[in-house]
Amino acid sequence: MLSPDRATDLTPLATAAEDYGVVRRAIAYISEHWREQPEIERIAEAAGVSSAELHHLFRRWAGLTPKAFLQAITLEHARKLLRSSASVLDATYEVGLSGPGRLHDLFVTHEAMSPGEWKSGGQGLTIRYGFHPSPFGTALVMATERGLAGLAFADPGEEEAALEDMRSRWPRAGYVEDAHVTANLARRIFDPKLWRPDRPLRIVLIGTDFELRVWETLLGIPMGGAKTYSDIAAILGKPSAARAVGAAVGKNPISFVVPCHRVVGKGGDLCGYHWGLTRKRAMLGWEAGRVEAA
Repeated sequence: MLSPDRATDLTPLATAAEDYGVVRRAIAYISEHWREQPEIERIAEAAGVSSAELHHLFRRWAGLTPKAFLQAITLEHARKLLRSSASVLDATYEVGLSGPGRLHDLFVTHEAMSPGEWKSGGQGLTIRYGFHPSPFGTALVMATERGLAGLAFADPGEEEAALEDMRSRWPRAGYVEDAHVTANLARRIFDPKLWRPDRPLRIVLIGTDFELRVWETLLGIPMGGAKTYSDIAAILGKPSAARAVGAAVGKNPISFVVPCHRVVGKGGDLCGYHWGLTRKRAMLGWEAGRVEAA
């Protein structure tokens, strides 16, 4: 937990990134030990803070108490938390939270690269990138002159691996580190006060025709909602293509903004996530807090 003096020296996103380290450890502990129904003291010890600090931080960060999050995790395992296209918040009703009220979400407008640009591996394309603090750890933000082209996440010491992972998607593109350019995008992505329908965030989707259709469908899943791979396949008119949908979801280059974290398995399992299942849980908890406060 940051001291008050140090916290005042940080930007809001840097403070959020510091907070995420604590929350991440708490969520990981809850996810591993939910069957034991641990008391907040045990969770706080695992997170490296006091019980009072964890309670206030967790509530501020996610809009939920650690106990409420523990109950939601329990429901996920005991009742498959999410069913079909049911809201992620269905579980929160059962732990005594109020209704979602007015929903907030990212407002984005998108365009797609041409098939030729995709097949060329990004040849002739210049991608600028930068690492920035976020509510979910270090974020790798990538952009072209046409808009946001990539968003990835990294835990401490894994920044270069995240960059190589993203570079492999467009191996012939040119890459320029330019955090000055990408910093403004990071603020717009992670600060809900900047999510404005009259000033949409422009994103650029680079993939096959099928992948683009899947990613465009993901953009239609509202915050607090969820869909299964089968749901998405049905929307696309290819009900037997759930496995192919799963592969396309896993290749989503603009995580969080194109909300692949809102896709669940057939029985409601949260399944895997390219940037870690703990981070996926954190995103859903963070969004639950935004919806609850709306």
